[in-house]
Amino acid sequence: MIIGGRKIESKDRVVVRSPYDNSIVGEVSRALETDVRRAVESAGAGRTILSGQTAYERYSTLMRLAGILSERSERFAKTISSEMGKTIKEARAETSRAVETVTWSAEEAKRLYGSTVPMDAAPTGKGKIGFYLRVPVGVVAAISPFNFPLNLSLHKIAPAYAAGNAFVLKPAEATSLTGEMLGEAFVDAGAVPQAVNVLTGSGSKIGTGLVTHPGVRLITFTGSRDVGEWIVRNAGLKKVVMELGSNSAVVVCEDARPEDIVRRIALGGYSQAGQVCISVQRVYVYEGIFDRFVDLLSRQAQSLKTGNPLDESTDVGPLITGGDVERVKSWIGEAVGNGAGLVCGGTVDGNVMAPAVLVNAKETDRVVKDELFAPVIVVNRFRDDAEAIRMVNDSRYGLQTGVYTSDVGRAWKYAKGLDAGGILINEIPNFRVDLMPYGGVKESGIGREGPRFAMEEMTEIKLIAFHLD
Repeated sequence: MIIGGRKIESKDRVVVRSPYDNSIVGEVSRALETDVRRAVESAGAGRTILSGQTAYERYSTLMRLAGILSERSERFAKTISSEMGKTIKEARAETSRAVETVTWSAEEAKRLYGSTVPMDAAPTGKGKIGFYLRVPVGVVAAISPFNFPLNLSLHKIAPAYAAGNAFVLKPAEATSLTGEMLGEAFVDAGAVPQAVNVLTGSGSKIGTGLVTHPGVRLITFTGSRDVGEWIVRNAGLKKVVMELGSNSAVVVCEDARPEDIVRRIALGGYSQAGQVCISVQRVYVYEGIFDRFVDLLSRQAQSLKTGNPLDESTDVGPLITGGDVERVKSWIGEAVGNGAGLVCGGTVDGNVMAPAVLVNAKETDRVVKDELFAPVIVVNRFRDDAEAIRMVNDSRYGLQTGVYTSDVGRAWKYAKGLDAGGILINEIPNFRVDLMPYGGVKESGIGREGPRFAMEEMTEIKLIAFHLD
């Protein structure tokens, strides 16, 4: 762990193991409740020091960080692949995106604008002039998930620092090594030491301390819906930014060509073993092309190579824990028992599951209504656009949704009718560039990420008014 920019060693250790073969990847210190208090106090002091820095100084720090991440990219990629289980190809893609996220955050540090307020537009505003500034909230607690341990952590702490906030990062316990390496990179980039804090260890213990600590002003969290609700209930008078997952859907309309899109949809469902908040989980296909689509998708699924994530030829690595494997097997069994068909996949070797295609699952099956987080795609049919929109919206989630059609009018109908934070036409819901506004509606979350949009969440508006007459 890192407190006040210094690496702290303790006898109590977190042992990080590979989800592929259970081998030891490394170990870090386990933070205690006293460490939570020390980290928040350090961040408070760091926030005071940061308030004396210019936007250009924060920009320069983050640009140095981008350079360091680029230089250490292969080390980060191998660590991520080893401790999280995503393939080395996917891990390299994450490190590349992380550099972009930091660079965009650095640029946004120079664009933290306020605005004038036309006070004299009000009857009592004569002789007055006003404007507002955006000022940092203070201390940001960032609780990040295991599936993108570098880039999603940076989507929280890079905009926080760009806006002038100090942070306490709590990485997922399974990916503690990446979290600590990221903190070290921040310090090496010349960040204010007191503003850089990384706590490794149990989420239930450290997270509780961070969520309830009065010195924390904003909590930014990516994880499960249930934990997100617990945070909101226990945070008190704090700002929150939540990304709470989804059961993302794709609609394949009658004018789409399955041959042109099936590879992309398979990528959306099986990359990172389906452990992405916006993985393709539900696919609704027009009934006239349903059989052809299922045949093509199952062939694509069976062509993917599973196994060791560090093998350059592997396409699908392991699920994060054996418990997740058992959960997914249970959900598949439940759906099949209710009448769904398992076309291919679902077999298990250790924590590695062969990419699966399920068809004709009921809307009440957990593989449809809950977040599956596994290499499983459920394909159901629809008769018309109204039915497709109804089925996609029949969910407590609403993060991102994809629609494939060549009809602009139909695309606009779906764009207006679907309830999600992002509607992607002729693209899978997994698509994300790191500068765009990203977040969901309903129980998929609160607020938006993307450097510019995260910085709006991580700042307060301060109004300044003058009476001049």
